[in-house]
Amino acid sequence: MKEQIEFYEKKLAFEIDPSDLYDELKSKENYIAVDTRKPFAFEKEHIPTAINLPHREMTQENTRHLDKSKTYVCYCDGIGCNASTKGALKMTQLGFKVLELIGGIEWWKFDGYSTQGASPAKGSAFECAC
Repeated sequence: MKEQIEFYEKKLAFEIDPSDLYDELKSKENYIAVDTRKPFAFEKEHIPTAINLPHREMTQENTRHLDKSKTYVCYCDGIGCNASTKGALKMTQLGFKVLELIGGIEWWKFDGYSTQGASPAKGSAFECAC
């Protein structure tokens, strides 16, 4: 039982679901959504307030301006994409506090949350506390 408890504690320490991310983005200033996909995917649709930082382009130099006191939530398309995992690994290696969004943008929309971009999805929106 102890190993199972440790497994779930570790899993929760590294992942966040869309509902919890929505609440964090809505009410706090210390979470930043990071779209780790290529710019064309971000331009088409992204989570409100997200920044686009493709995992293949993450470096010490182009992340220098980011606040390391914040928690960065990496996401991509969903379960068929591993860009969020690659981005989360890279950002962690660069010294950031990172979580990975379970289900990516697809589960974000599945849970009823809106997106922004050229092809936005309608859903629950929030006013950023930023």
